[in-house]
Parts: sequence; C-alpha cells; structure tokens
Amino acid sequence: MGNIITMARDSLTSLVSRMGTDRDKAATTFYSHTYLTDEQLIAAYSTSWLPRKIVDIPALDACRKWRDWQAKKPQIEAIEEEEKRLNVKGKILEAAKKGRLFGGAAVYIGTGDANPAEPLQVDKITKGGLKYLNVMTRRQLSGGETERNPESDWYGKPKLYTLTGANGQQIAIHPSRLVLFTGAMPADDEITNNPWQGWGDSVLQSTLDAVKNADSTAGNIASLIFEAKIDIIRLPNFMASLGNEEYKRKILERYTLANTSKGINGTLLLDKEEEYESKSAQLAGLTDILMAFMQIVAGAADIPVTRLLGQSPAGMNSTGTSDMKNYHDRIQSMQELEFQPAMARLDEAIERSADVRDPDVHYRWSPLEQMSEKERAEIFKTTADAARTIVGSGTGQEIIPREAVSDALVNRLVEDGVLPGLDAAIETYGNLSEQEPSEEEIAAAAATQASNTNNVTRMQRAANDAAPRTLYVSRKVVNAADIIRWAKGQGFKTTLPADDLHVTIAYSRTPVDWMKIGEAWQSELKLAAGGPRLMEQFGEARVLLFKASELEWRHEAMESAGASWDHEEYQPHITISYDPESPDLADVEPYQGEIILGPELFAEVEEDWQAGVSEE
Repeated sequence: MGNIITMARDSLTSLVSRMGTDRDKAATTFYSHTYLTDEQLIAAYSTSWLPRKIVDIPALDACRKWRDWQAKKPQIEAIEEEEKRLNVKGKILEAAKKGRLFGGAAVYIGTGDANPAEPLQVDKITKGGLKYLNVMTRRQLSGGETERNPESDWYGKPKLYTLTGANGQQIAIHPSRLVLFTGAMPADDEITNNPWQGWGDSVLQSTLDAVKNADSTAGNIASLIFEAKIDIIRLPNFMASLGNEEYKRKILERYTLANTSKGINGTLLLDKEEEYESKSAQLAGLTDILMAFMQIVAGAADIPVTRLLGQSPAGMNSTGTSDMKNYHDRIQSMQELEFQPAMARLDEAIERSADVRDPDVHYRWSPLEQMSEKERAEIFKTTADAARTIVGSGTGQEIIPREAVSDALVNRLVEDGVLPGLDAAIETYGNLSEQEPSEEEIAAAAATQASNTNNVTRMQRAANDAAPRTLYVSRKVVNAADIIRWAKGQGFKTTLPADDLHVTIAYSRTPVDWMKIGEAWQSELKLAAGGPRLMEQFGEARVLLFKASELEWRHEAMESAGASWDHEEYQPHITISYDPESPDLADVEPYQGEIILGPELFAEVEEDWQAGVSEE
C-alpha cells in the first residue's frame, strides 16, 4: 500500500488558479508600518483640500455647538463668562485639529504656579485663579518616561512632559496640567517603535493613500480633458522626409496655416493625398470612477460623502439622513468618550475659577442637528400636553403635584428656548408655587373641605362635577381699531364694531364639561406681524385667515376633552364684514400687522347669534 500524505490547511487553496499558493499574486501583498514626517503632514494639510477637511471637519463639528451647562442661571452665566474670557472653545478646537494632524497636541492649564512639574491642585484654585490656556503640539511637547505603576492614574502615559523653548530651554510639565488630544490611537508603542513617545498617530496616517489615489485620479481626468479630441493627419513619405530641414519648416508653416484657416472658417484645407482623422476620448463614466475613489476617502476618514464634499445627496429617494445621523452619533461618541474625559480637570478648574462649587453642576453636549420651527412647535405642544395629562383636571388625584410639574415644565421650556425671555418673566412674576391662590380657588377649596373631601389641594375647584353644557370659546381682538382702519383703507364701507371683532376657538353644540377644558396658558396672546394671511368668504362673511399654532393647539385640546366642531378642520380667522357690497376679495391686500387677542371667554352656544349682528 502506498504512503498516504495528509495535508492540513487553514485557508482556501486552489492549485488550478494558484490561489493560496506561493505563486498567488495576492500573496505578495502585505502591510508595513511607515510614518509620515512632519514635513509631509504639513505639506498635505497645507496644499490639498481633502487632507485639510479630514483633519478639520470632525474637530469642528465636535466643537461648533459646544455644550449646555445644567445649573442655576447665575452659575451658568458665571461659567460661560469664564469660558469666554479664556476662549476655551477656540483653544479646544485648535488643539483638537492639531492633535488630529500631528497625532498629539495639548492645552496647557495656566494657573501662575511657580513649578509646573508638580501636579495641578484643582481644589486650591480660587475665583479668577485660572489665568490662561495655551495650545502646544507634540513638536514642542515631548513625553518622558512612561508610567508603569498600575496603581497610578497615569499608567501608560509619560510621567512628565518636556516643553522645549525657543532658546533650547526645557520645562517639565506634569500631565495633570494638560488637556491631551492624541489623534488616532497607536496600536502599541513598543511594537511599532512610535518615535513620538506618549502621543498617537496622525489621522492622515491611515487615510493618505486613499487621498492620494483620489487626487491622482482627479488630476488624470483633468489632463484627459485636454486630450479629449486629437486630430490625426497622414502624410505621404512623412518619416522619410524629416531629415530635410526645409521640409520640416514647410510642414510647420503648412499646418499652422491649416489650423488658422480651420479656426476662422471652420474648414481644414489639405492636399488631396493627405488623410485627416479626428479621434475623441470617451469621457463617459469618469465621474463615477472619481466618485468611487471619493467614497473610499470618505470611508477611510469616517465622514459622509455629503459632509466631506459639501453636496446634496444624489439618487432616487436619497436624503442622506441616515448617513448624517450615524455621523452625528459618531461625533457625539467623540465628545463623550474623548473630549469630556480629557477636559475633566479643565472643567473643574473653570468652575472654581468662576466661583461655582456646586457638585450638581454638569453639562450636556448640544445636539448637532437643528430643529425646524415646525419641529420645535410640535415638541412644545407635546410637552405642554404631557404636562396637562400628568396634572389632570385639578381634582386632587394627580400623580405629580401641579406645582412640581410647573417648575419642571418651566425648566424644560427655558432649556429648549421655545419661549424666549421666559426665565426673566418667571423672575418678575414668580412661578406657580410662589403665587397666592385666587379668591375663587380659596372658596372652592373651602367648599370641598366642608363636604369632608380629603387631600384638598391649592388648585382644587368646587365645580368639578358641573353639568355638561354647550360651549362657545372666543378671544376678542384687543387692537381692533388697527384692523378696522386697515379694512376701511381696503374699501370696506362697513365692518363689525370693534367690540365684536373676535377669534372663535370652540363652537360645540355637543354638551361638554367646561372644567375638563381647563385654562389657557396665556391670558393675552400676541401674534407677530406677517406670516401667512389670506382673505376668504365663509358663507356671507368676509374673513381674515391667519396662522396661529397656539389657537390650533387649544382647539385640539378642547376637542380631546369632548367638544364638537361642525367643520372638517379648524382655521383661525377674524370676521371683518357681512356687507354684500364689500370689495372683491381678490383686490384686498390682507392685513399684515400684529394681532393682539384678549383672554378666553367661555359662554354657551347661541343658535340665533346672527340676529344680533350689526355693522358700522
């Protein structure tokens, strides 16, 4: 029996195609560790737009919206003023960019101490004790001996950094005084023999090959444009006659004249025996090739193509939303996992220098995505509706006390910025818990207590069990004189009296419990000038249509409480006139001024209300 040879392999091998064998062409491909010199990094960053964007964009996006401090208003103002004085945002942005470019940069926390080699005593910083912040790169700041004590906070980091001055003077700096940005994390200092001890790699180290390929492709395409069309002329005995100088002179003169005549007349004059041919390069598909290289660059840099190139998403049903959301998640991870730990000591120093010593003070990174006005309005409505749901109708059975919900809602609205100046107004008028109960509320609470109802709260009403009835809710127009003046100027001979100009919010023939409707958030409502305004005819009425989200939300809340509405949708409007001789509405320029509405007025529905309509 012959010998049986057993061969064991842990990869796919094909002797026919030579794949996996020593003759496989792919077997010659391997990775080697090379370092880009500072001169190469600076040249790439300074002369090519792609490396500059790869370095700058993530750092810029991580800093551009900055952060929102969560504290009391005076504390926030003090911290933000200190940040502005020290230009913290600008220094961190500069250090982040240089750290990504060189693989290492730091912000030096200057407190005026005599010996920067000693650890920073953050707890000893007093008001104004933070003097300055300076940015240094690894070109000026070199790492010393690596800390190998596993009990040390600085394990794996240099025990000291050395700053080399202009005159060769060297200053030792303790790492606690530095906000370190190390670029791309090195795989292993000892194996790779990183020449920059204590620092990382440049982000261009792993992306520059992709960038060079893209730049080379773009350059070759640009050169090809100049060769897009080539004229070929065949001459009898051309090569045999080139030795004659007179022949060469006449050839140049001849085709110079031919090209001139072609440019002027669009006609090329040739001898009968000469042959002419024009060849054009095929440029179709070059854009796809270039974009394929750009996508490789974007993948290497971990930046969406739309953000890297500053272009809109292309293709059917392509919005780029998913790409940008993933990118924003990546930036948020960079902020929370890289920036925030690196800035921990600096942030504590800023708080103490601002004379803020509250352990509850913290911050959140601001979201990169900006909401539209519509989205902000929808969030406001959702927040307000949620607050109403939690509080209930004031029966004393609410899950959370109304005062607590009020305070939390105010904090949310101030943080979201949906009601500018709300915090100042709260300081002037006080919040719900600081306001004295009204006489009606006191009387309602007393009546409830007299009926032996337990757990009486400040906001209880005695009429909670009121019988349902029809409901008509309106707001009178406070500046009716302005609107009447406009109407007269547009040709209306008569209008409703100033006292009758109003906006209807609810007209429910279906009986409803008024107490479930609740109260409006604002007693007076001001609608800014401008916006969508139209003149329409509703039956015999000539009305001014306008947009008011507050009225629409209030109408929806009343419908949710059981109120009916006789029309398909609710449209805020003011009835101007019922005069059949009113001007043609197509010729009327809608009122564009401010509209001021008074408090909500509740009444029962009057079916014969038109009988009392009069005009002036």
